[in-house]
Amino acid sequence: MKKFISALGVFFLFISALAQGSRIWTTDKANSWYAQQRWLVGCNFIPSTAVNELEMWQADTFDPMTMDRELGWASKIGMNTVRVFLHYLPWQTDANGFKERIRRYLAIADKHKIKTILVFFDDCWNQYPEAGKQPEPKLGVHNSGWVQSPGKTMHDDSSSWKSLGNYVKDILATFKEDRRILMWDLYNEPGNGNYNESSFALLKHTFEWAWDIRPSQPLTAGIWYDNKRLNDWQLHHSDVITFHNYGKADELEKQINELRQYDRPLICTEYMARTRGSRFETHLPVFKKYDVGAINWGLVSGKTNTIYQWDTPIPDGSEPKTWFHDIFRKNGEPYDEKETSFIKTITASK
Repeated sequence: MKKFISALGVFFLFISALAQGSRIWTTDKANSWYAQQRWLVGCNFIPSTAVNELEMWQADTFDPMTMDRELGWASKIGMNTVRVFLHYLPWQTDANGFKERIRRYLAIADKHKIKTILVFFDDCWNQYPEAGKQPEPKLGVHNSGWVQSPGKTMHDDSSSWKSLGNYVKDILATFKEDRRILMWDLYNEPGNGNYNESSFALLKHTFEWAWDIRPSQPLTAGIWYDNKRLNDWQLHHSDVITFHNYGKADELEKQINELRQYDRPLICTEYMARTRGSRFETHLPVFKKYDVGAINWGLVSGKTNTIYQWDTPIPDGSEPKTWFHDIFRKNGEPYDEKETSFIKTITASK
């Protein structure tokens, strides 16, 4: 009997491993997928006319003309990938309309030969998002209008998560075979906004919801700060390893070498903060050396105010001498022509 029980235990462990393997890509599958991609270089994108994700996606302020123009500028300097934040509220308000706007956006990006990383949840900035007209940006304040998704009320109330699960599953089921989508970033910076490990349960549920659909594109959630519990979960359950790094070039290279132990593709989904020493000229050569994807924060200076530093507002709204993020002015002129020339050259040579 003991031998039978032991054999049964081994059998169930084997079945569990098979189920886990069907949810998470093998390293071979992940690396095979990555080998088919160009060197992934791009930016986190929101049109300059939107103060936050809601203003980007709500029907009244959806702005395909600006998207088309600005993604064209990204393409012209060699960018082939953008990371875009979704939000729960436009889906809750009008799921079909929201999905149609996603389709329109994807058609625009595809026109410029740009693939998209879509982000579901986000713990950063303002805690209480509301549908409808969004606030005007505060003068000189970085991301003054950006809102969390789903926001603190739902984040802290697990009884509301069934609706969040329906949102994730509906979007994934609709676009699970869409080749214009590079991958799904399930949760941006879990634990930010002073949530810390209280975001762990929602993070795990989000992966479970995504595994229920198991789209053809890879799933990920990027590490961004030193929290072993969250980082271990993200690193061991992502198909592709993603991470954020706003440090200097030597710190970036050190982190890349640490992450290579997982034998999975690496993509940095946030970097480039000029006043902190994170720049295109210093960092793109490191990414290129290790064949790591490079997605900087920001494209066009606009309502998000990300030319200003996180913690150094300029109350009169005057332009900082050194931009923190972003590459172009609203009229398409580069902040620094030498910089855009460098990006164009290094992306063309890969």
